[in-house]
Amino acid sequence: MSGLRVIPTWRHGRERLYVCGDDGRNVAWYDREAGRVNLISEARRDAVLDVLGPFLTGQVTVGPPPVPTPVELARLALHPDDDLAPNRPGEALQIAVDRDPGPPRRLRGDPRRRALEAEQCVGGALDAFERAGWRTLHSVPLPGGARIHHLLIGPGGLYALHTLPARKQRVRVADPMVMTGRSEPHPLLRRVRSDASRASFALTAEVRPVLAVAGATTVEVAAPPRDVRIVLDTELQSLARTGGVLKPADVEALHAMARDRHTWLRV
Repeated sequence: MSGLRVIPTWRHGRERLYVCGDDGRNVAWYDREAGRVNLISEARRDAVLDVLGPFLTGQVTVGPPPVPTPVELARLALHPDDDLAPNRPGEALQIAVDRDPGPPRRLRGDPRRRALEAEQCVGGALDAFERAGWRTLHSVPLPGGARIHHLLIGPGGLYALHTLPARKQRVRVADPMVMTGRSEPHPLLRRVRSDASRASFALTAEVRPVLAVAGATTVEVAAPPRDVRIVLDTELQSLARTGGVLKPADVEALHAMARDRHTWLRV
């Protein structure tokens, strides 16, 4: 018996199978998407391949871990408290609801929970773009208590998305006003533009504003709003089809900058 065991994990949206020894230390890991087994110790090569045997698929490269790129080194240098990448969709709302669940019974549902469900819906769809070379950050905090719901970075550029919960309601847009159901209209598009503008300042790159409408029955737009893209939660895939703006290295560099909390302190 080699004493090795396989532990599956997910890191940055990618599945990895870690091979650990009796002492709990990692001996190797298998990156299924890259088709590579990274060996920390060449001496245990045969034992590692033997225990990973049932999990290996297709052509597999075996060797020492690749040398980290400058972007990866910068990511590793981040303190966990300063790294925004682990934020879940609706992270700030989730924390607020956990701290103060509100009364157990109320005539109307908690609007925070509706907003949370909407952000989780949109955020989950955006996270699926990672295989196409896109990176997403959620609940990016801004000075003054504001936050960008979702920041999407990829081959088609950068987008700051604001999620509007509108489950089974009609949404009417007359720039800059937005009306959901029977609620009073409010100038939501001003905030959407402001979020994108602040992100552009922080990242020194063009960030385009997007209003993502979640769960609406219909969306009526009086006239196409200036520079703001309006998409339904079922149409988010259209963002991933854009390209030709950023190279992969640029995407990773901007993502590394955006995930650092300090980037957003002076916007």
